[in-house]
Amino acid sequence: MQIEKEIAKVKPQKEMLLTIGVFDGVHLGHQRLLTHLRDEARQKNYLSGVVTFSSHPEVVLSKENGLLWLNDLETRVSLLLATGIDVVVTLPFSAELAHLSAREFIQLLKDHLKMRGLIVGPDFALGRGREGDAETLGVMGKEMGFTVEAIPAMVLDGEVVSSSAIRQSLAQGDVEKVGKLIGRLFSISGHIVSGDGRGRTLGFPTANLELKADQALPADGVYATIAHVGHHLMPSVTNIGVRPTFEGSKHLVETYIFDYDGDLLGQSFTIDLVDKIRDEKRFDTVEKLKAQISKDVEQARRILNQRME
Repeated sequence: MQIEKEIAKVKPQKEMLLTIGVFDGVHLGHQRLLTHLRDEARQKNYLSGVVTFSSHPEVVLSKENGLLWLNDLETRVSLLLATGIDVVVTLPFSAELAHLSAREFIQLLKDHLKMRGLIVGPDFALGRGREGDAETLGVMGKEMGFTVEAIPAMVLDGEVVSSSAIRQSLAQGDVEKVGKLIGRLFSISGHIVSGDGRGRTLGFPTANLELKADQALPADGVYATIAHVGHHLMPSVTNIGVRPTFEGSKHLVETYIFDYDGDLLGQSFTIDLVDKIRDEKRFDTVEKLKAQISKDVEQARRILNQRME
């Protein structure tokens, strides 16, 4: 069984307290659960662990091929570990895994990860047909020798904090709200690739971010951003969209970094989105576009300066 082989690669030195889930976005609700898991594990002298998935269950279960990720796997694992979790186990969510019963999957966790307890979020269920909800797992735990604790959903300003709510806010371009829900600025990462040089001819040379096909993006528009250049954080402005003034069709993420003229081609690059300045729009002339970009840059400076005060 391939899933068992993957789980067996992890060889914990102590018994473990686990949680299981996709944890896309590692938002405030996730962080609360993970902090509780970490603290409970330390109190019991267990290791804390997260079992997560490199592929999304909905893609396998619902054939939802268009699902977009808030974070790529590398970023998600890094965010999970940053909460103080000891071990992150990454499994492919395959048809084989989907067909395991709740009992079969739990037995694998007990045999190979020394699981002694499970802490889960709201509406959690595992196993074939989602048979293993918190109540069922609680009964199973008394028989098999592990504890189960369910953590209620986190509510912020009257709204349940969830990855779905974050995707919806992101699609509306409300990156400020997204930041409140995830507890940090929303970031996009990738590598810098060659563009057509149009930004430089306009007087605003841009770093062009290569996008992953499954990366969730905010609504098209212009955003005040913070660029990660090496170990430095630099103020910037980013356009996300198709450049309608030039009859573009390809979706692009282009960042103009203030007062910077270095070569970033081929380097890893991250931008943090602070606030939306305006929607993307078509201009009648290039001169009108240049004038608007100048205004965008000044507005982005004001937004970022206020943030630093």
